[in-house]
Amino acid sequence: MPDGLEVLPAIRRLLTEAGVTFREVHHEPTHTSEESAKARGEELRIGGKALLMKGDDVFRLFVLPADRKLDSGAIRREFGWKKLRFATPEELHERTGLVPGSVPPFGPPILSFELCLDQAATQNPRIAFNAGSLTDSIILAMSDYLTIAKPSRVFAFS
Repeated sequence: MPDGLEVLPAIRRLLTEAGVTFREVHHEPTHTSEESAKARGEELRIGGKALLMKGDDVFRLFVLPADRKLDSGAIRREFGWKKLRFATPEELHERTGLVPGSVPPFGPPILSFELCLDQAATQNPRIAFNAGSLTDSIILAMSDYLTIAKPSRVFAFS
């Protein structure tokens, strides 16, 4: 089982080795996208909301701007799935060692799920996200994020 404590150092390492400039913000625990945006001093839309979803029998990670709502119908159509649901807090913890709200927007090598990015997120200049905890955020340029995170699919699902 992955350990949530390893996520922040793994992200730091990934970004540093890639030579990417990023900003780290340590803040009070945040439980909503709105609280996170305020703690980071960023607009809500800059936040990357990472949601672990189970479609039919497969878990995938879906990332969308924090000011938008998930369109589950668009995801079901994209993958041809009959069923789609959020991972339960227990499933999330079992597979990542993380709690809801602390999931970073990364698939491999950080998390072992296929990464899907909402098209709307690519229009933002930056992405900000909780990096494995409710008290640590990272902010980096969207262009750098796209290069490093390498989402397997980018389509409209918000």
